[in-house]
Amino acid sequence: MKRIRIFAFGGNEVSPVGLKDAAGKAVNPDIAMQWRRTAETAKLVADIFEKYPGDLYVMTHGNGPQVGNVLMRAELCRETLPPLPLDVCVADTQGAMAYMLAELNNELNIRGLDNIVTGIVTQVVVDKDDPDFKDPSKYIGPSYSREEADARTRENGWVMKLYKKDAKGAEIWRRVVPSPVPSDIVEIDAIEALLAKGIVPITVGGGGIPVREVVPEVRDGMEEYACNYGVKFSRKHKPGKPLKMYTGVEAVIDKDLASALLGKMLLRRAKARGEDVEVSLTIFTGEDGAKLNYQKPDQTDLRRLTLPELEELYNRKPCPFPAGSMGPKVKAVIEFLRGGGHTAFITRTDLFDETLKGLAGTTVVR
Repeated sequence: MKRIRIFAFGGNEVSPVGLKDAAGKAVNPDIAMQWRRTAETAKLVADIFEKYPGDLYVMTHGNGPQVGNVLMRAELCRETLPPLPLDVCVADTQGAMAYMLAELNNELNIRGLDNIVTGIVTQVVVDKDDPDFKDPSKYIGPSYSREEADARTRENGWVMKLYKKDAKGAEIWRRVVPSPVPSDIVEIDAIEALLAKGIVPITVGGGGIPVREVVPEVRDGMEEYACNYGVKFSRKHKPGKPLKMYTGVEAVIDKDLASALLGKMLLRRAKARGEDVEVSLTIFTGEDGAKLNYQKPDQTDLRRLTLPELEELYNRKPCPFPAGSMGPKVKAVIEFLRGGGHTAFITRTDLFDETLKGLAGTTVVR
């Protein structure tokens, strides 16, 4: 049986959030700090590759801090440079972060391992009428105090929400943008082609570049597809199913939901080919797994659950998993397992082996 492990890394595996200087002011990690952080992550991932050499791997990643930085640069330069739409910002971060995560190749080379890691600029399809466009929920960019967040709302028109509290109980606020549900991955053929060669794809970075299908307008025997910025494509009308044509959408897709979608698509397509494949999803985060009553005196670790048990918890009112942090991760695990996934884990990168033993993280089985 072929075993595929999908590793979904948070943006903090490259650029940690919540850092502060000696005066208590938030620190936005520079490129050197991000490279060093990525090198630490690469060592931990190489340990896994070394221990489980017969498995195939797919790497995905978040981009909340990074896409926020790209937007901030655009804001600071708005008097001299044109603004950047969110889909272009996601594409920018996909390329940059895949470049950084591919530092794993150096770590593998040093150890004499022959895995090859490479990035794919990936488009992910969403519904333009998704309700999240009206009530944004995706956290991006650096951390702010309550006062700084209020100033950003007044001066920049940003939508700001409470992210979490730090170890000392101080509030951490971040910008939020629309995060529609992903429904398809445009480059799935390319992802499978790399896997077939034993290459490790870095894909659906930041949840993927959000795009929508373009519905053609038929007029005078011609089929016209109108995309963004006045770009149009036309052909002689052919009755039946229209072409798959896409154009960008202003949003940032949740990388865990996109990773769950990827796992389901890999399983479905393998089954259609008659292949025996087992796919697991590991969501790496800054916490040692999912918890009940997070950051409260009665906080409880959730070590091992079945899918029905997790669904029961998730569907409680109010949901015990905070929206914008652990909530989407739990939802992604549920979606992945409902779609045929074998096992899902929520854990820290340095606790992967302990999680497989049931001693750390959260393990969910069907």
